[in-house]
Amino acid sequence: MNTSHFPIAIIGAGLGGLTAARVLHVNGIESAVFELEASAAVRTQGGMLDVHEDNGQKALHAAGLHHEFLKIVHEGGQATRLLSSDGTVHVAEEDDGTGGRPEVDRGDLRDLLLGSLPDGTIHWGRKVTGTRALGGGRHEVTFADGSAITTDLLIGADGAWSRIRPLVSNAWPAYTGISFVETDLLDADTRHTRSAAVIGGGFFIALGHERGVLAHRESDGSLHVYTALKVDEGWLDTVDFTDHAAAKAAVLTHFEGWDEGLRGLVADAETITPRRIHALPVGHRWDRVPGVTLLGDAAHVMSPFAGEGANLAMLDGAELALAIATRPGDTEAALATYEEALFPRSEASAAESAANLDTMFGERGLEQMVAFFTSGPAAQ
Repeated sequence: MNTSHFPIAIIGAGLGGLTAARVLHVNGIESAVFELEASAAVRTQGGMLDVHEDNGQKALHAAGLHHEFLKIVHEGGQATRLLSSDGTVHVAEEDDGTGGRPEVDRGDLRDLLLGSLPDGTIHWGRKVTGTRALGGGRHEVTFADGSAITTDLLIGADGAWSRIRPLVSNAWPAYTGISFVETDLLDADTRHTRSAAVIGGGFFIALGHERGVLAHRESDGSLHVYTALKVDEGWLDTVDFTDHAAAKAAVLTHFEGWDEGLRGLVADAETITPRRIHALPVGHRWDRVPGVTLLGDAAHVMSPFAGEGANLAMLDGAELALAIATRPGDTEAALATYEEALFPRSEASAAESAANLDTMFGERGLEQMVAFFTSGPAAQ
């Protein structure tokens, strides 16, 4: 087996892993990132992200990329609309440019981070097949291509189904009770004028009857829609998503009686993709294990209903890198410091995500969300 040694190995080239590598780089520390996908262009990277001042933007400042980040912000993306199932608009907030959560395309943000790293930092096409401790904080990682590495510091940034997590924790993400069916309406202002008018310029929510429709206007002019259903974990398996017409019909049976403009966000879409929503237990943590730690979804995957997942992953990456940089020669002290801050902040966000899921898809979901947007959290 071809084995190479890397002092710091980051598994996963998502936003969190890339932020960690970038902040290490600006502090003069080399790392290597191993990603299972074959290249950066294998797939699109999802929809819009609102990048928050107190975590995501803080990480970008640490990475020396905040100025470049501002150049890719989607103007108007902080606009918000909240509707009921009959199409009544209850909240309509325009983006006046003063908000603290500017929207960017996830792919653009990832490209910014990728472009900020030295050539050769990313090792593409490396799917992890096994890990083992070698003693003294060192670990070995094996890959599907037959290669292997050893490392003094192993960082699991490999998402919800992390192959690194079992080194520190037996926890596994559980189904939250909500499934998404995602749809895209392309070239919306020309081909889907009704849907474009319904969604507006930014973020959109329609709630009722313990289900909902969430959507974003994308920077490429498309609309990305998430229909949220409170269904059994196996329900998606009863639908043939290769038959788009049949899949749309199956989803729309859950939205009988809803406004036709809202139903059109599914009926008129060019794509349709299922996704179950999973989460680790709120308050997930682990005992200190020498030479290994986690960040992002590997550490604290949660439902998306607090909008914190990507922001926390980036802050995790930055904080971990800064802890390493400020404690040269004492990796264990760096990891202990990092995890001491990681656990409470991720627990708070996970609790908020779980509470928001219960609120939005509860019997009074619309009423409580209207109160949230019009009077603030205290009105809930």
